[in-house]
Amino acid sequence: MTLFHVQSYLSHWLNKVDEHSIHSPFFFDFYKNVITGNAISTSFEAIEETRKKLLANQTKISVHDLGAPSKHFKTTNRLVSDIAATSVNAKDYCQFYFRLVEYLEAKNCVELGTSFGITSLYLSRSKKCHLTTFEGNTTIADMALTNFENFEAKNIRLIEGNIDDTLPTFLQTPQKIDFVLMDANHQYQPTLSYFEWLSKRMADKGVIVVDDINHSLPMQKAWRELKSHDLVYGSIDLFRCGILFFDPALNKQHYVCGL
Repeated sequence: MTLFHVQSYLSHWLNKVDEHSIHSPFFFDFYKNVITGNAISTSFEAIEETRKKLLANQTKISVHDLGAPSKHFKTTNRLVSDIAATSVNAKDYCQFYFRLVEYLEAKNCVELGTSFGITSLYLSRSKKCHLTTFEGNTTIADMALTNFENFEAKNIRLIEGNIDDTLPTFLQTPQKIDFVLMDANHQYQPTLSYFEWLSKRMADKGVIVVDDINHSLPMQKAWRELKSHDLVYGSIDLFRCGILFFDPALNKQHYVCGL
């Protein structure tokens, strides 16, 4: 961990609050049921078995980073196991995103950055969720599609290609979006651009989750700007990710919490 990340974590730790410091009824309920909630009736054991297989897979594939250059790899030829270890969301965050989608009763969901589809499969277990997920790398997209087929996840649609091209095309439809997980290009300008494009299609009580808000100084800057955006009426900083709420009833409330 670099000095930058240590300082960022310490700042987050000093500013975070718990349920005793949250006076908003909505955010108190959200904290108790989504952030710290752990009562999940759905079983994810089969998905976790797929994760284990990926972590043991020694196949080497070619990956060209369309977003921020990888901090973990120096070459484009990479082991599946190494990609899975560094780019797939951890189990606790996958479960958190599932709880979030369930809490919102989200129907139209979007994920930027499919990777091998582990998070996608978690989201798809929410019965009302119809997920559109975007992946730029052909080989990784093919492996994700195989995983979706193995789970017969018919409520997942994968769009392959550069998100800079595919997302604007997708957003030409007028359908409102209830939930977005932005976990693709962890750079300042793409993060702002994707948000601007998506914000025009968000439902009144929609939520956008921005991953890796403490990835770098530019991503911290992007997060500060996004949570102050005119269309954002509330936010929660979980250090790893940030949650943006579009409900005007929240009246510009912002919290720092731990997952």
